[in-house]
Amino acid sequence: MALPKSHNYDPAHVFDVMVIGSGIAGMAASLFAVDRKLSTVQAGSAGGTLFTSGLLDLISVYPIEEKKMWADPWEAIAALRNDESLHPYARISNDEIQSAFDEIISFLNSRGMKFRCERNRNLKIITSMGTVKYSYCVPESMWHGVEALEKRAPCCIVDFRGLKEFSARQIAATLHETWPDIRPFRVPFPGMEQRNEVHAAHLARALELSETRIALASEIKPAIGDARYVGFPAVLGIRRTPVIQAHLEKILGLPVFEIPMMPASVPGFRLKEIFDTELPLKGLLRLIDKRVDSVTRAENGNFLLNIGGEEQPQLIKARTVILASGRFMGKGLLSDRKGIYEPLFNLPLSQPSGRHAWHHEQFLNPAGHPINSAGVEVDDSFRPVDGTGRVIHENLYAAGSILAHQDWMRMKSGSGVAISTAYAAVNAIMRVIMDRSIRDTA
Repeated sequence: MALPKSHNYDPAHVFDVMVIGSGIAGMAASLFAVDRKLSTVQAGSAGGTLFTSGLLDLISVYPIEEKKMWADPWEAIAALRNDESLHPYARISNDEIQSAFDEIISFLNSRGMKFRCERNRNLKIITSMGTVKYSYCVPESMWHGVEALEKRAPCCIVDFRGLKEFSARQIAATLHETWPDIRPFRVPFPGMEQRNEVHAAHLARALELSETRIALASEIKPAIGDARYVGFPAVLGIRRTPVIQAHLEKILGLPVFEIPMMPASVPGFRLKEIFDTELPLKGLLRLIDKRVDSVTRAENGNFLLNIGGEEQPQLIKARTVILASGRFMGKGLLSDRKGIYEPLFNLPLSQPSGRHAWHHEQFLNPAGHPINSAGVEVDDSFRPVDGTGRVIHENLYAAGSILAHQDWMRMKSGSGVAISTAYAAVNAIMRVIMDRSIRDTA
């Protein structure tokens, strides 16, 4: 298949790694691969990271049916491993998980999106619904919110007329019993006073201008009173959040923090921009908003991946593939009346025996639904296996939410599963490369 002349890579080139997917698992796998000097290409929809809140969860809820919350995520993982030997965390050591987080956080910190973590403690943070959740790593822009919640300090929560996905009044009402000194304040956003509806991304871009921040602060100051912190929806810019936050703190004379919002979120935009701009500088070939249509294998075992549809088809050759295509939303898994299936490699899946067993009778069953844990079975190297444990392709790996035996949404472990399994898959590829190199030089 001929490549369009506009592409600046050799169609005969064979990449070390092809990453399928652009969510947290796909982006993490791409980062880990290029960090290890593997020639890497990635394909996936452009918006995979937009659906993150900016928080990097490890795990905070287990068992799901008991909704038990864990202050120490490592204790939760130990309990999980003891009960569920097939969960992805059971295949990775604590040191590997921590190293995976360290590597991705170091990358993000160096690119201006700083995170705070405490090694053996989940952090409590308020959400846009007024609930309190645990998370392992929080953006620096949200850190003062962790402090304010711990201290139950007098706090003013600001929202904006027309911002429908965030209500300071709801937050204050929900938290009032345990945090009586929290109060809401609604203001029109400078320059958008006449609009009936405003959107988070538009507010974030407007706050890149210092005059907007000065005008906003002048609206807020009358409501501060004895407040010791000021909370905002997560709209403090996209490219220069630390500068914007510091400027607002200087004008208001108080610590300022962001509150995570529903997706698609501004912190998700920040992550997307960093990954999209910085990973190619490290050597990644990003095929943005391109999907893998089909996959075949050459006689030598390499994968041949057809990408991009009929208008501008592309053929990518890769020695290994990391499948990080997600679940139903990312179309990594599809379903029909016969069951759930994986569309690219036709991998066998762990799933309920029939559609009748996909869901419990109660929609809000505290244990979740069996379909939530359906997915790809893997071995200890994160290579997909069949029902007998046989590896399907020795050079195919899987990472992230497509993996079976985990319910990341209810366990609050989405980023942790994504990052750590991507790390494990890339390191498994490196071990194979090292073994071959040793054999070739022996």
